[in-house]
Order: sequence, then structure tokens, then C-alpha cells
Amino acid sequence: MTIPANKTLQENFRWRVETSPNNIAHKFLDRETTFSELDLLSNKVANGILEEGCKKDARVAYLGKNSDYFFEVLLGTIKSATVAVGVNWRLAPPEVSYVINDSKSEIVFVSEDFYPVIEQIRDQLITVKKIIAIDDKHGEYEGYLTWRESKADTEINIETSMEDDVIQLYTSGTTGHPKGVQITNGNFASANDSVQDSVPFAENETNLVCMPGYHIAGTNWGIWGLLHGCRNIIIADVDPNLILELIETEKIRHSLFVPAVILFLITNPKAQETDFSSLEFVLYGASPIADDTIIKAKEIMNCDLYQVYGLTETTGAITIMLPEDHDPNRGKLRSCGKALSGVEIKILGDSGEEMPTGEIGEVVTKSALNMKGYWNKPDATKEAIQNQWFFSGDAGYFDDEGYLYIHDRVKDMIVSGGENIYPAEVENALMSNPEIIDAAVIGIPDEKWGESVKGFVVLKEGAELSEVDIISYVKSQIAGYKCPKSINFIDMLPRNPSGKVLRRELRAPFWEGVERNVGG
Repeated sequence: MTIPANKTLQENFRWRVETSPNNIAHKFLDRETTFSELDLLSNKVANGILEEGCKKDARVAYLGKNSDYFFEVLLGTIKSATVAVGVNWRLAPPEVSYVINDSKSEIVFVSEDFYPVIEQIRDQLITVKKIIAIDDKHGEYEGYLTWRESKADTEINIETSMEDDVIQLYTSGTTGHPKGVQITNGNFASANDSVQDSVPFAENETNLVCMPGYHIAGTNWGIWGLLHGCRNIIIADVDPNLILELIETEKIRHSLFVPAVILFLITNPKAQETDFSSLEFVLYGASPIADDTIIKAKEIMNCDLYQVYGLTETTGAITIMLPEDHDPNRGKLRSCGKALSGVEIKILGDSGEEMPTGEIGEVVTKSALNMKGYWNKPDATKEAIQNQWFFSGDAGYFDDEGYLYIHDRVKDMIVSGGENIYPAEVENALMSNPEIIDAAVIGIPDEKWGESVKGFVVLKEGAELSEVDIISYVKSQIAGYKCPKSINFIDMLPRNPSGKVLRRELRAPFWEGVERNVGG
């Protein structure tokens, strides 16, 4: 059954509830919720958000791992025409504070795991009117279930348009602070159309949602599962043992993983004993993948594979590599497929000229998937979107059949386990240590994560910091996954005449003999 085209998420969810009210929408732990129940629960959340004084377009933050409650809150924001802000729960407290304040969030939903984070930054949260404790176990903050159940379940009819923001997700920042990506109803409508044309979702089939909701992959996959009438099995976090168990016991038909998760699954000893017969396809993306991993995944999982390439700023996927292209004999395993329907992609040189087939340049794209912009950052938006073309910062090329290959990153971004890491963020954290007078970071090959962060540090004369000291210090400043896994001590960083660090010189020894200069 096809999702209605050119409709807002509010309209499409209402259509789904009317189409299959008694079907299971999602299951988390031992809690199963039908579409009609989810409709009423999200009505309560929407009414509660409005009762807290939030107006249309107000931001509502969620700090917590995946659960059925996350999707209740997400639908509640959609119905109340407010905007959900997915907060990366892996961030350090100062980073969480920045995201909540930058988004001007008025309500924060927080789960028990992250009460200490909120306690640490509570006095810094400028626009927050209310903090709601998801697990009902906080002495000061009102519990989510108590709050939700005190609200009316009547439907709200707030007029919304395709241009209205629906979700705001934060990407790592090139200058040290993350940027809020504004994703609209129109963006999601276009994403729905593109995925329906290419990926075989099926009503009533079981769909595993394990990627985090603060990430475009997790948000999209959960929403697509709901709109297609799937039975979403939601798990809090990536747990390879649990995923393998659920594939067998819940008869999972499809899921989305980043390549690191695929690697975890197929190298897990339990994979050899797992019954994968229900699994029809796996979609993967967010970072490159090794050829051997693809071949082994097909052998062990015995299902179709779809690879996608995209960014938060493009509402996720803009290319897709179909199952038939995963045949090693096709010679396409290093590509990320062809442009999705309705998506234009060009490769531009340094002077803005379009590059010929096989020549490397920056990947730029134009479609209805492109974000509205970066929240409250007009200059960054103008730089990223020019004449409706989004400049990705990725370097790539086309082959003679129109398949896109990602070769490198123009903006030095590191991708580790599907998470984007900008050197500036890490370098700022390193340089905040008074014993460090200069620093640079690069991504180096990592079999498990695609890339890992390596730091190069110049110490103040007489300083005696060790590698362990430095890594521990950085972990107190930024999220653990962004921190260097190793440190090289160096007398002087290589720089060009204008003072710019020559990262390529630092990277070269580690990538020698590797086919491409990004992780995979």
C-alpha cells in the first residue's frame, strides 16, 4: 500500500491509523502498542506540550535512548506543530547544554540514564520551561507517565504546511559547534517517495529499529516503518547479541545498520547459529564498508543488501545501490550506487566546473530532500546551499554507468562508526589544555569503525602529559566517540605558508596502500 504523496507527516500518520488501527505499531521490551493506541497516546503528548505553553514551531528536546516513548513524543511534537530536537546522548554535558540552548528548546524529555547530565547543566539551560523525567524516577522532575496520563487524548488540528520544520537534528560543526539541521514536512514527503520507489517495505512485516533517534538514520527508519504499517521492534541501543536473538525470535524482515554494526553481527560467534530465514533485506549506510564485509554479510545473513549514501542535510539517502549491484562480479562494491528518483547530483571542481566521468570533485546535490537550512545560521546556510545545490563537503566521482564513488572528504570530516566528527571540535578540546600548545587530528583506518581519531600534539616545554592523560582530559570536554584513540607527540605540525595544517601529510603514512582515503 502506497503512502499518500505530498502530505505532511501529520496527514500521513492519520492515514496510517485509519488504514490499520488494530495492527501493532511498535514493541519495546514487553510493551506492544497498536496504531490506534499510539494515536491516542501521542494526542496526549501533543496536548501536554501545548498546555506547557509551547506555540507552533517551538523546540522540544529529547535526551534518551530509543524507546516506544521516544516515538510517542516525536508524534506528539508532529501533532502539536512543534519541532522535535534529537539530542545526541553520547555528547558530553557542555555539548548537550549547547544543543538545548542553541535550539531554544522549551521542554526537555530526559531518560534516567541522563539525569546526571541534566543535573550538571540545569542552571545553564536558558529557555527550558519544563524538564520531564521519562522513567518517572526523579524526585524533582514530573514523571512522563504521570504527565502524559493527565492530558486529554482528543485530536489536535493545527494547520501545518510542507515548509514547516518537523525535526531538528544536530551535525558536528566545522568550527567547533554543531549545527541544527531543519528538516521539514516537505523533506520527509520527498524521502517517503524516494524510499517507496526503491526499498520493499511491506505492511504488517516486522522492522527492527536500533539506530539512535538523534541520528537521521534512526529517525527515518522508525518513521518509515510506522508509515508503511510495519511492526517496529525498538531496542534502546545497538546490542549485537540482542539483535541476533530478535532476528530469530521476532522474525525480523528488515532493518537498517551502519557498517560497523554489520561487522559486529557477522563476527559474533552466535551469528553461525542464528536463523536468518525471515530476514529479507538490510539497508546500510552512513560510512563506507569493506568489500569483505559485504561478501561475508551476504553469505551469513543470506538476504538482499541495499546501500545508501546521504547526509543529515539531505534528509538521509540521495543514492542507492541495489541488491544486484552487490554481486562482486559487477565491480560496483566500492560505489554507493546511483542517484535516487528526483535527485540530481553533480561533481564540481575547485572553480565550480562540472568534472568529467572518472574525475574527482566535490559532490553537490539538488532535490526536495535538501534541508531548509541550518537553524539560526544564515551564513552557514548560504555557504552550504547555493542556487538550490547543497555542497556536501565530500569528494567523489562518477563511473561511466553513473555510479557514485566517495573518495575523500573536502572538509576533513572523520566518520567513525557512522558518526561524523570534525577535527575542529577535537582540536579545540585538545587546545583547551594549557599544557598543549598545538594540536591536529586526523582519521586513520580502523577495521571495526571505518576510521578512528588520531591526535598529534605539541606540548609546552617541560610539560609531562602522557597519552592517557590527554585522552582522559579530552573525554571530560567532548563526547567519548570523538576523542582520539591514540596520540602522537610531535615537535611541530606541518603547515602551508598561510599557516593551515597539512592534514594530508599527517594522514599519508596511515592510508598508504588503502584504496580510498575515507574509512571502510
